[in-house]
Amino acid sequence: MGKEVRAKKHLGQHFLKDEAIAEKIGDTLTLEGYKNVLEIGPGMGVLTKYLIQKDIEVIAMDLDTESIAYLEENYPHKNLKILEADFLKYDLSKLFGQEQFAITGNFPYNISTQIVFKMLELKEQIPEFTGMFQKEVAQRICEKEGSKAYGILSVLAQAFYDAEYLFTVPPSVFNPPPKVDSGVLRLRRKENISLPCDEKMLYKVVKTAFQQRRKTLRNSLKSFNLSDKIKEDAIFGLRPEQLSVSQFIALTQKLQTDAI
Repeated sequence: MGKEVRAKKHLGQHFLKDEAIAEKIGDTLTLEGYKNVLEIGPGMGVLTKYLIQKDIEVIAMDLDTESIAYLEENYPHKNLKILEADFLKYDLSKLFGQEQFAITGNFPYNISTQIVFKMLELKEQIPEFTGMFQKEVAQRICEKEGSKAYGILSVLAQAFYDAEYLFTVPPSVFNPPPKVDSGVLRLRRKENISLPCDEKMLYKVVKTAFQQRRKTLRNSLKSFNLSDKIKEDAIFGLRPEQLSVSQFIALTQKLQTDAI
């Protein structure tokens, strides 16, 4: 093994050093419906080494030149491609052509929510998404309505994926240890991801509603120029955290009809 990579704060790096947990994260992938996996932020390959043991093609993507050099030196493997790139700026459709692929990783905490939003843009090609976030973010993605943690990320992820919080990881198994617990989740794409409402409109409704989460929808969605008739609907007396994902979809349908 070459010289260890130094964790860089500006990249949100916390290197997992517990092999058992790394293997457990690798095993969160069901490998159902795909043979390609993109690992984001592989660092020194603690998870990569378990991924390449599986019968899949792996692309390990990292922005850190030092990590890339370490991986190239230590993991020359026929089913592993190492790519120095910024996930948030990279055209993911170039990775595996038209083929389906999963995403996994110990995600850099400073861009974790952006990773989810970018993944959703390519949901038709991504049947599964697993990995480690700050515990609070992982819980938020998987949260159901009625909770303070339930928000934009919860609704938009669960509109297309079944979300499952799998297990918690303590700070002590990282170098350097983060200040908070981490959480591992799995998102499995729903069989039908074509919504009965306009997708862009749903995003707009959800984001607008949660920007003023303490207000009822009647007040927070004023910018949609609601008709007096639609305002009478009982749903507008609710706050956004009270609506399930399916209710948000139904609400968007109502707003679309109201705008006609």
